[in-house]
Order: sequence, then C-alpha cells, then structure tokens
Amino acid sequence: MSETAVAPPTVTREDIQSIDDDSFTDRNVCLVTGAGSGIGRATALAAAGNGLTVAATDIDAEGLEGTIDRGEELDLEGSITSIVGDLTSDDDLERIVEEAAQLGDLKYLANIAGMQHIDSIEAFPMDTYDRMHQIMLRAPLYLSKLCIPHFRETADGQGCVGNMGSIHGHYVTSDKVGYNVSKFGLRGLTQSIAAEGEGEIRAYSVSTGYVKTPLVMNQLEDTAEQRGISVDEVIEDVMLGQSRVTEMMEPIDVANLFLFGFSDLGRHLDGGDLLFDGGMTLTYE
Repeated sequence: MSETAVAPPTVTREDIQSIDDDSFTDRNVCLVTGAGSGIGRATALAAAGNGLTVAATDIDAEGLEGTIDRGEELDLEGSITSIVGDLTSDDDLERIVEEAAQLGDLKYLANIAGMQHIDSIEAFPMDTYDRMHQIMLRAPLYLSKLCIPHFRETADGQGCVGNMGSIHGHYVTSDKVGYNVSKFGLRGLTQSIAAEGEGEIRAYSVSTGYVKTPLVMNQLEDTAEQRGISVDEVIEDVMLGQSRVTEMMEPIDVANLFLFGFSDLGRHLDGGDLLFDGGMTLTYE
C-alpha cells in the first residue's frame, strides 16, 4: 500500500445512498460544516442528493465552490449554497446560522469540520490546542445552541444534530491530545443535546477509523516522523493495524451514515454513537 492509496476519492451519484424520507425535501435545510473538502463535502453532496437544501460552510471559499461545482455536475435534486465563515469567530457562527435559516426550515446540523496536529503533550502548542478546541468542540456547541430554536420552529418541531466523532473519542493514540480531547468532548455534547431534546431534538455521533480525506493524508508524514517509521508503515500498522476490515472508509461512506442518522430510520438514535471502525475499537489480538 502506498500514499496514493489514500488519495481522496470523488463522489459519484451512484455512491449516494437514497433514503425515502418525507422530511428530505428542499424546504428543509441541512447545515454542514467543513463542507469544502473530505467528509464535509461528501455530506453536503449526500444531503443534496437526498433532496435537502444544503447550507455548506467552510473557511475555504475555493473548496466550497468545488463542492457546489461537483453538486452541479451530478445534477443533484437539492441545492447547495456556500456560506464562507470562520468557526473560531462567534460573529461568523451567528451569521452562518442566520444565512442558513434564510434558505428554508433549518432542521439538520452536521458538525464535521476538523483539524489535526501531531505532538506530544509536553510539546503541544497551546495556541494550536485552543484553535482545535474552538473549531472541533466550541463551534459545534455554539452552532447547536443557535440551531435548536430554529429546529423547534419547523412544522413538526423536530431537528437533529450529527457530530463527526472518531475512534479517538473511544480510545486514544499518542501525540494527538488536542484531537483526542475534542472527540471525547463531542460525545458529551451529543449526549447533552439528547438529554435536553425530549426525543424531538435528537443528536448522534459517527465514529470511524481512518477515512480517505485530506486530513488523513496531511498527517501521514508527521506521524511517520514522530514514530520513526515510513509512511507505508503508518498506513499499514498505525492506521489499519488493529482493524479487521483492512481498507479505509471513503468520505461518502461516512456521509451516508449522517443521512441515515438524520432520517426517520434513525429516530431511535438519540445520544448514541455509530461506531463504524472495522473492528478497531472493540476487538484485539
């Protein structure tokens, strides 16, 4: 296996799982963070492919245009609107939700944006930790706080928050303290929303192993250097070594799980975590 084996794949129309759900219409809006690439882009495309109006947000304006272009190429049923914003800015978070709510009935929130930094706890730069916390934990909390009143205003008073978790919200690896803490925290946010939502406002998380995304590609060399091994060894031993399913998931595989969680099929998924990790977490040799 080589680095080219984890090149982010392109989403096709056939990759998008169609779910028959009365709430998946263009009057309902799905807000997706990190929609400029990776799992965020795939989730925006999957939501639009299921007929939803998508508010796609990212700090990367060019990436968002790429998402919109891909949606147009696929001739998806729903539309995708770009909302450029910085998740570390409260003013931007408030504007993002306000603009999303203007597109229709804001009903779904997918908190997917993330970042990674590889360093030991002793060497971990606190300014980087603060940024990771803002993007990966504080922003999902504040966006949920801002979206929930809009959920309650929809025709049935229901809504749902999906949070992008990780195996690192279950158990951790070294040199990723910022990421580990954020993912554990997202599970707490998920359960807190469920505790207060009375079954009308649901929340769930999706925890995966390594997915073929730019974030994964970008950490290969850092992890290799940190551990004194090759990039191939990072993929084969670190990323897939404990997995029973020895292939990485693709972004659209994760995106389809988000749409399942949002749909009526997931109506009993409330506070729970969809652990799709190829057996990494719950098995051992």
